[in-house]
Order: sequence, then structure tokens, then C-alpha cells
Amino acid sequence: MKVYRISGLDCVNCANLVEGAIRKLDGMESASVSFATESVHIPTDDADTLARVVDTIKRVEPDAELVMPSEQHGDRPGDGPANQSFFRSNRLRFVRFGLALVLIVTGVITRSALQATPYRWAEYAVFLSAYLLAGWPVLAGAVRNIVRGRLFDEMFLMSVATVGAIAIHELSEAVAVMLFYAVGEFFQDLAVERSRRSISELMDLRPDFVRLLTPDRATEVAPETVEVGATIEVRPGERIPLDGDVVDGESAVDTSALTGESVPRSVAPGEHVLAGFVNESGKLRIHATNTYADSAVARVLELVENAAARKAPTERFISRFAAVYTPIMVGLAAAVAFIPPLLLPGATLGEWVYRALVLLVISCPCALVISIPLGYFGGIGGAARRHILIKGANYMDALKNVSTVVLDKTGTLTRGTFSVTEVVGENGYTEPDLLRWAAAAEAHSTHPIARSIWRAYDSSLSGNPVDPATVTEVREERGYGVTARVDGTPVLAGSERLLIREGVTLTPASKTGTVVHIAVAGTYAGYIMITDEIKPEAKRAVAALKALGVSRTVMLTGDNADIAATIAREVGIDEYRADLLPKDKVTAVETLQSELPSGRRLAFIGDGINDAPVLVRSDVGFAMGGLGSDAAIEAADVVLMDDRLDRLPDALAISRFTRKIVVQNIVFALGIKAIFLGLGAFGIASMWEAVIADVGVALLAVFNAMRTLRYFRGHGAADDGAPVHASRQLYSGS
Repeated sequence: MKVYRISGLDCVNCANLVEGAIRKLDGMESASVSFATESVHIPTDDADTLARVVDTIKRVEPDAELVMPSEQHGDRPGDGPANQSFFRSNRLRFVRFGLALVLIVTGVITRSALQATPYRWAEYAVFLSAYLLAGWPVLAGAVRNIVRGRLFDEMFLMSVATVGAIAIHELSEAVAVMLFYAVGEFFQDLAVERSRRSISELMDLRPDFVRLLTPDRATEVAPETVEVGATIEVRPGERIPLDGDVVDGESAVDTSALTGESVPRSVAPGEHVLAGFVNESGKLRIHATNTYADSAVARVLELVENAAARKAPTERFISRFAAVYTPIMVGLAAAVAFIPPLLLPGATLGEWVYRALVLLVISCPCALVISIPLGYFGGIGGAARRHILIKGANYMDALKNVSTVVLDKTGTLTRGTFSVTEVVGENGYTEPDLLRWAAAAEAHSTHPIARSIWRAYDSSLSGNPVDPATVTEVREERGYGVTARVDGTPVLAGSERLLIREGVTLTPASKTGTVVHIAVAGTYAGYIMITDEIKPEAKRAVAALKALGVSRTVMLTGDNADIAATIAREVGIDEYRADLLPKDKVTAVETLQSELPSGRRLAFIGDGINDAPVLVRSDVGFAMGGLGSDAAIEAADVVLMDDRLDRLPDALAISRFTRKIVVQNIVFALGIKAIFLGLGAFGIASMWEAVIADVGVALLAVFNAMRTLRYFRGHGAADDGAPVHASRQLYSGS
């Protein structure tokens, strides 16, 4: 999806209408518009299609405007010109609200005196002046929407209700309702803006410029214009703008924005640094290894921005509900106004029209259409603060129903940093011989096991080094190992199943661990024992999952059953599946999904490229983003950017809390409105109570939704590696 800023959207209803119109264009069925992030997501950047999108936006919402990427650099939600114009417009609103309030008070004080004089028209002059000051934007918006053929939005409801009140000479109530509504809209706008600014704290990772070094000078340029191979300079206190290798200078860098590590890391020439790190002390010169679009920080920002495109089923239902609900309420108000005077003895038209106007005020759907998207938006933002990137509100909803968690072993439960612990030669091969043949066979492999063999070989090297040029016919098979020719001699290095398949008789390893068997020219040469350390947070993460109600945890691994049983026992995992090939993991996940209770979901967490098919097949896929492969991150629905396994229970707790807030707002808004609708219909509630019920409920729902943004601060997994004791409190909301 391509993300573009869209400015000039006044309300959630406007965003929904623009989205619906864009989706009707050919090829735009998956397009999405987010009022919370002021963004539009479309599946193409084709110039002709963009032109059609721009025309559609202008036709549906003339005040809205699509902002091209070249125009939006440095103009992020809650920042820059957009934010300045927001506060300038608020200053005007304050002046209008103040003058309207003074006129209302004056009108209330002088109304009785004016009515007893020939200057009764002055009462209308005072109240109507206050009414126009407070409600002119609402009235103008209602007229514009009617001209565009759009009836029954909140502006229409409020305009009809207050104009009707003026018609039956309830001047003070009409003006007060419009003023309270306008003030409520201001606070709603302020709440949404604060939410955008909270997300913009994450967007501060985006660099404003790159200091590009040329032979004669340093020039500040846009990050998007810098090519791979360029040399850039980063001074103390500045954020590193591009991924690259340090070529000059030494410094300490703060990596917490991407990795969550609070301790600064020392860097020197030859070390790799990522965009988003903060240079704390010395001046660095860096050789760019990625363009900005391919940098680590750009990937993080893209994941967060695209999350707004994937709306939860609840969000879409509320949008459809509001479109049906409002016309129904207008029809109900009309029935209340005109049917009772015709049927009930003594009923007056003025009395029942007043009751109908009260119903119109109460029935505005603002509380739902604003607070529900804002709640999901806040949940995604709160998760991002904890280095958990949830790619959409739909995955947020799916997470709350997870009852089975399936975990890969290597790089997920374990560190993925292997070390050789034992070398056993057979059939006349010595330990140095075995290491040399194994290192030669693995010379072209990037697998962590291959790298561990090379490290062991390098540390024991005493002559006769391996020349990778002599290694030919290399074939690497996931789950099996490597076959190659070294100086023309066939060599096998891999699992027991590889040697058995190739007809080599081998000796089983005497200890539990990851074993690489070696065969040279068809003869078994021995084995190399390799160990991998369990992550320190793995055990407490699994315990936290169970505390959150996850009923089944399963580990999938390509290692043998002895290793799987040992790790499962140490970590506290319920079940394991061992000796699996990548395709076997997909089959295992499908089997586990078929055993899920109705309505429950399965989550899988992995880090390798071979995990991508399983991530896609699972209901919710988690990828370890720091060490994980690009393929796994692209395939996953949730990315743990700092590779901390204890973020997994955090993600489940965040999703459940967010859903809890959403349900609270739905029940609260509909419940209070139902009560006041009944009171209004029976003439107990006046327009004063009606506007308090409408604006008050909307504000409370919005502020309740904002709790999802800050909820996790101070809770959950400690960044210093301390034990987690908060899972039950996170779930309960305490």
C-alpha cells in the first residue's frame, strides 16, 4: 500500500465517505482512509490512478486535499505547518466562544426586561448573534453537505434541532446547545490532535536532513535523495539518518528507539549503524549501505503508517451502523413531533416538537464514530512505544482471541548465536581435519550454524587454511544441510537425515544438542556438537502467556526430539514437534488450527526466512524484527522490533485492553443515549440535558479511548531484563 497525507477532513464521517468513494474506483477495493492519522492508503502509485483519486476526493469533500510525498516532508501529524494552523484556528474559536458566552449571559439577564418593552426584537438580535458566533461553522457545514446530497450527519442533526428550537421561541436553549456542541467539538479535535502527536513521537525517528559529504564541502539534503555509497556526516546529538558503516570517528550511540536497549553502544570504524540511532558523543562519518526507503527506520515508519489502513471489523461495523442509525433517528424524531398531537387528547404541537428536537440532539453518533477508531489507533500507538508493531486494527481484534501460541525454537526461544562445544572424529579423522572439512563445506552458507563452525575453525587454525574458491557444486537444503565438493572431493555437512538419505552409515551423537554430521567421499568422518543459549526472558514470557489465559503452547523445531524435550521442559512449553522441515511446520500449524475451539485463534512467532510460510498460514503471525529476516517481517502481522520474547504477552494484553476500551465506549454511548432518548420522549429531559448527554458522552468516550495510548507506561516487561509480574494486572486494567 502507498500512504499519502490527506488534509482538510473535518470529521470521521467525512473520512468514511471519501473512503467509500475511492473504493468504488477500479482497482481501489482495498483503499482505506484514516481520520486518526490523516492518511489515505491506496494500492498503487500510478499517476493516472492518483489523478482519479484526487478528483474523487475533491468531488466528495472539496475542502480535503491529497498531499504528495514531495510536499509532505517534515509535515507530520502533530508537527509543522499542520499543527501551527490547528492552533491558529483554535485562537479564533476561543474568541467566538467567548463573545457568544457574553451575549448569552446578556440575553438571559435582559430577556424579561426586553420582552416588556417595544424592543422585543433586541432579544432575537442578542441570541441570534450568539448563535451565529457559536454555530456558524456547523450551519455552513450542514448546508454544504445538503448541497452535496449528504443528509443526516451530526451537523444536520444539530442544525435542525437548534433552528427548530429558535422557531418555537426557545432562544436561550438553542444558543446554549449550539455553544456546548461547538465547545465539545473543540475538545474532540484537541483529543484527536493529542493522539496524533503521541504517534508523532514515534515519527520523530524520521530524519529531517542528511549532511552529505562531497570533495569540497558538506551539504544538507533530503534523505530520499541520498544514494547507496555516499558518505554522510553525523554530529553529536543528531539522529543517524541512514543505515551504513562507520568509516571515520568513534562515538557512543543510543539505540533505544529501535532496539529498546537503554545502555548506549560504542561504535568505531568498520561497525554497522542503523537509521534512528542517536549519536551521543563523537562526530561520525558513515558510508551509506541503504537508501532511505530501505533503511531500518523507514521500515518501522511504514509499518506504523500502514497499520491505519487495516481496520477492525468493529470499526467498519460502526461506520455502517452510523449511516443507518442517523436517518432512523431523524424519522423517529419526526414521528414524535407530529403523531402524538394527532392522536393524544390535549397534546400540543409545540410541546411534542420540542421533545423531538431533544431527541435529535441526543441522537448524534459522534461518541461512537470518533472514539472507536481512536481507541484502536491508540492501542497501535501504545504497542509501538513498546517496540511492538501491530500492522492493523484487524490484527488487534484477532489477538484478543488467541488461545494457542506456537513458537519456533532457534532465534525465538533461543538466542540464535551458536557455539561449537565438541568435535568428535571417526574413521581416522582428527578434530582439526573434521573442522576443516566442515568449514570448507559451509564456506558459502550464511546460516548461524555455518558461521559458528567458521568461528571455531578460525580460532583453531594452525595452517592449511580453506580457500573458498576450491569449494564448488554447493547445494544448501533447509532442514538437511549442505552438500559440496572441496578440491573435487564430495562432502556432506548436515543433519542425520541428510547422511541417511545419501546412504552414509553414521554414529549417533552421545550428547543432547544440535549435531552437524560430516561425511567425506562417502565415509562418515564424525560430528560437531553445537549449542544455542535459551533467551533469559523465554521462561517468564511463556509463564505470562499462561497467566493471560493462553491454554496451549507448542514449540516447532527442526532439531531432534531430545533437544526439543529439554528446551520445552526448561522454558515451560506444553508440547513440542521435532525433526520438522519448513513444510512440516506449515502442516503442524494447520493441524493445530483444526483443533482450536470455536472463535479462538492461533498465533505463531518465528524469525527466519523459512518461517515466512508458517507466519502467513497462522491466524496471527509474529516476527522477531531485530534479528529476523526481511521475508519474515513482511509476512508477519505483528513485528517485535527488539527481539524480546516478553513483548509477546504484552501484545496480547494490549489487544485485550484496547478491545475492552472499545466495548466500554460502545456500551456506554448507546446505553446513555438510550436512557436520555427515553427521558426526552416522555418530556423529562430538556435540551440542556440533551446537549450534556450528547457532548458529555462523546468527550468521555474520546478520553476513555485515549487511555490506550498511555496505558502501558510503567507496566509489563522491564527494559532492564527484570522479571515480569504484571500480566494479570495488564489484563484486568489495574
